[in-house]
Amino acid sequence: MDLLLLADPSKSIITSYIHRARCFIAELNQRIVGEYVLLATRPQTAEIVNLAVSEDMQGRGIGRQLVLHAVELARQDGFKKLEIGTGNSSLGQLALYQKCGFRMASIDRNFFTRHYPQPIYENGLQCRDMVRLAMNL
Repeated sequence: MDLLLLADPSKSIITSYIHRARCFIAELNQRIVGEYVLLATRPQTAEIVNLAVSEDMQGRGIGRQLVLHAVELARQDGFKKLEIGTGNSSLGQLALYQKCGFRMASIDRNFFTRHYPQPIYENGLQCRDMVRLAMNL
């Protein structure tokens, strides 16, 4: 749960999707250092709804490996489209997802101010909008 909460600070929102999805982990020396959650959202479409790497392990390519694993798994499972969303203030994640082949698809304005009771800040910016990215498989 600690890793899931790194990517999504709401335990209730995590609980709403975790039982309908598949969770994958990255281990190093018998320690879980990363995870992602893959959820079928519509026919032929899946979404990475949570992706996190332990703070002390970030910047080592683990997040990239997790994203690419999700892409390959979604492709093998027969999905035609893979989606992922992140906050407008998640600058590193926005760069990573685009480097992995995702393209910006839409913006859900005020998503985080509507769904989270406490303001979220990162990189000196308030996280307000959900930037949605997609990839055709």
